[in-house]
Amino acid sequence: MQPTPEPASAATPSPRLPGGEREIESLAEFDELAAHGSLAGCRFQAIDLTGRTAALRDRDATGAVFLGCAMEQDAVDAVRGAGALVFPPVPGLPFNPYRGLLYTPDELFAGLAESGYEATPDARAYAWFQETKADGDVFSSMLRAIHDDSVSDALDELLVSARVVGVMGGHAMARGTEEYEGAARLGRTLARAGFTVATGGGPGAMEAANLGAYASVFRDEMLDEALELLAKAPSFTPSVTEWARAAFDVRERWPSGGASVGIPTWFYGHEPPNAFATHLAKYFANATREDGLLARSNAGIVFLPGAAGTLQEIFDAATPNYYESRGEPTPMILVNHTHWTTHLPAWPLLQALAWGRSMESRIALVENVEDAPAALASCSSAT
Repeated sequence: MQPTPEPASAATPSPRLPGGEREIESLAEFDELAAHGSLAGCRFQAIDLTGRTAALRDRDATGAVFLGCAMEQDAVDAVRGAGALVFPPVPGLPFNPYRGLLYTPDELFAGLAESGYEATPDARAYAWFQETKADGDVFSSMLRAIHDDSVSDALDELLVSARVVGVMGGHAMARGTEEYEGAARLGRTLARAGFTVATGGGPGAMEAANLGAYASVFRDEMLDEALELLAKAPSFTPSVTEWARAAFDVRERWPSGGASVGIPTWFYGHEPPNAFATHLAKYFANATREDGLLARSNAGIVFLPGAAGTLQEIFDAATPNYYESRGEPTPMILVNHTHWTTHLPAWPLLQALAWGRSMESRIALVENVEDAPAALASCSSAT
């Protein structure tokens, strides 16, 4: 099984930027760079540099950019004097707009056990978004845009060389149902086949697929036991706190599960992120999030039964496949004949759209979720 790439760390050099610049995203990376004598041309993201004033004074910082780095005033004056740009941290925000890495469930749900979901950074970021999204304040909208661009940058770094399969489906799929179990087994199968599973990062079908990827490194019985435990809190309504605590109980019992990606949004902030996606790329702008999720699913997408959101994702994915604007069309597998031909008849329209084009051999409709991996493989090999 191919491991999912991990974010840049102290042991992993940051990606090179055009012209040879580097993104520095941790204090360990800063210390390694400073030991070589120059900070010139680098981008420093959200690092606490309050203890590195001497190094900042003594090193060449020509063309450097400091994004949300805490620094003593002497250090700020020194690097600015050397020609660096400094974007200071923004006080009072429940999120860091300049973050260098993706979120983790532990970060977004911090404080859950002690104070409940309402006190977590995730809930507080949603509350801030609700307060500012309609006030017309250009500063708030700028902060959201910077945050989302930083998240996209971190997501691209994470997924370098990864074979990503997206799993789309509705948030209403309850724990304890056959549908939820099927989505979890799909996620496990894909992860064990070497794919990086990516979902919308929320509850329901999304959580199930991320759970399956998390379970992929354990014995088969682990998933059965986890499903039984989770069924005690079947939905995030009426209590997000109890729903999330059940997931963290599973993670505590089986720590260090398989990696996967969730890409949720505060636009749908009433839907919390799930705790089984080990990397969470959470956005304010849903349009950016939707396009990013679909565009990064470079090995195909499986569409489980869903409602308006999943329907939108089908045709958001179909458009670049139709025009081949991202190169060769990627596989699109729809699951459940009745749902996609009668309840929400997306399949006939998708077939009509694909007729006579390269994407025609890259779409499939299967009855059961167990059939999706084989259909994915067949569509991937089609020419």
